[in-house]
Amino acid sequence: MINRIREIRKARSLTLAELGAACDPPTTAQTIGRLETGMRSLSTKWMERIGAALEVDPQVLVRPEDERRAQVVAELGSGEPEPLATPREAILPTEIAAREGEAPMLVLEITAAVGEYRPGDMLWLRRIEADGDDGDMAGAMNRDCLVPRAGGRFAFGRLIDRKGTLVGILPAQAGQKQQVIDNPPWIALATMLVRPL
Repeated sequence: MINRIREIRKARSLTLAELGAACDPPTTAQTIGRLETGMRSLSTKWMERIGAALEVDPQVLVRPEDERRAQVVAELGSGEPEPLATPREAILPTEIAAREGEAPMLVLEITAAVGEYRPGDMLWLRRIEADGDDGDMAGAMNRDCLVPRAGGRFAFGRLIDRKGTLVGILPAQAGQKQQVIDNPPWIALATMLVRPL
């Protein structure tokens, strides 16, 4: 089995110390480094702790050796693309999806040019409960969201207001007025855009 903790940690833009601090109970950067390199055995207990800290299913932290995966070969910053000393596996959207017990990620397929989105775009969304953790809702403010409405319809746009059970959405289409949805069961927060070239 191949240990994928480092690739997933880097995809989440976390340092060793940040990942260690996010574990419950917290651990050291040195311990995380040893688990990543295989110098310390990766037990089921460690996989559960690290998976929870990375917000992934613990099963994606390892994969069979014979499974072929897309490779990240370079990083593009403000200058030219820089080759990686050692290519690493690309992390698929489904692998950073919901943790065990959470709703699976949702996908909104864009079929027409709407705001900053183009036809063919696939917008991956993480579902959060509207009456759940206030931290999740605060993190959704001023971000694009999909919100269920009455009659099996949806509202999509920037979450701009929340008062009690009312949620205000500014549609992505130009010239549209704010939509107010009363007591939606959940809100899906845009987390990743996949755009074909």
